[in-house]
Amino acid sequence: MTATLDQGLHDPAIAAVQRRTVAVLSVGQVFGGIAIAGSVAAGSLIAASVADSEAAAGLAQTAGVLGAAVLALPLARIALGRGRRLALATGYGLGAFGAVVVVVAAVLRNLPLVFIGCFFVGVASASGYQARYAATDLAPEEHRARALSWVVWAATIGAVLGPNLLNASGALGMAMGLPQLSGPYVVAAGCLAVTAAVLLLFLRPDPYLTSIAHRESRGEDVVRPRLRDGIEHLRGRPRALLGIATIAVGHVVMVMVMVMTPVHMAHVDVTLQLIGLVISVHVAGMYALSPVVGWCVDRFGRIAVVVAGIAILTASCVIAGLAPGDAVPMLGVGLFLLGLGWSCTLIAGSTMVTDEVAPAERAMPLRVTPSTAMSSKYGTNVISPSTSSCSFT
Repeated sequence: MTATLDQGLHDPAIAAVQRRTVAVLSVGQVFGGIAIAGSVAAGSLIAASVADSEAAAGLAQTAGVLGAAVLALPLARIALGRGRRLALATGYGLGAFGAVVVVVAAVLRNLPLVFIGCFFVGVASASGYQARYAATDLAPEEHRARALSWVVWAATIGAVLGPNLLNASGALGMAMGLPQLSGPYVVAAGCLAVTAAVLLLFLRPDPYLTSIAHRESRGEDVVRPRLRDGIEHLRGRPRALLGIATIAVGHVVMVMVMVMTPVHMAHVDVTLQLIGLVISVHVAGMYALSPVVGWCVDRFGRIAVVVAGIAILTASCVIAGLAPGDAVPMLGVGLFLLGLGWSCTLIAGSTMVTDEVAPAERAMPLRVTPSTAMSSKYGTNVISPSTSSCSFT
């Protein structure tokens, strides 16, 4: 059945939509990368400064992770009902709002408000992750990891540039009469607003809705998935659960080391420029080699890349953990490996999840025939092909 489903994705019209989708998502990832990567170090330092406690630095990023987690399912529900375009733009718009809240919190030196702002900035991260899956909506199976990895790679430009703008954005904040560390969030608010606008204006046709319309135009009956159906499906798929666990472990390790590195360096009065440089090297590790990682996933297998990613994360923790706060080269090596290990676990784990999710639970609806067991389960949701149309303009 997978071959039947993928066959239509080689259609020239669908391939053209896929190329446009990857291009638009990539542009959004550039601006989103500037915003999110550029504000990571600043958020930790703002929280630590306001609370006069290192623990607050970790809590600020915890709030961001919670924002991404709590809003992930609502954004997915929007995607299922209204398409990727609205879902992704909503997440980035909420992130822009959160960045403004952090700026206000820095001015008022209000710690709870800092956490609230970081929570909403984290929603933009959720959109960033979902944008990578959007790249696979119209991708044939043999190119799925490659399509996902190219969108991940596109974030490299912004994500490497963002931390290196710490000095410039800090100067911008001071020129506006704001605290220096709030400057990166001023830039983040603008970049996230631009990202939301780009997606709203140019992610047309919507890749998810196009996949449905294409199959309806081919005379296939399709089903609209429900979130609970997808969750039920995953429960019986050990490889999908392993993929989710892999992504979670890689992200936890990455966040723990990344968040505390700026605070560790600030202890010995390392400049913002050098802190930004180390973070940008880390982000380069996260994204720059993602097309290579995607190729390796397709070539050598998902499990092999997962094992390699865990080994790289372990080595990075040892190197970064032993580095003094002013050992910039050593910290750079450790954090580059941290990013590379994260990239391996993210891309391999994400591809494992996509592989195991039934077509009805992702944006490639299942072809339904009278003998298909799924028709009895989703019978009330089947859409008649006679009422559908497909347009790629």
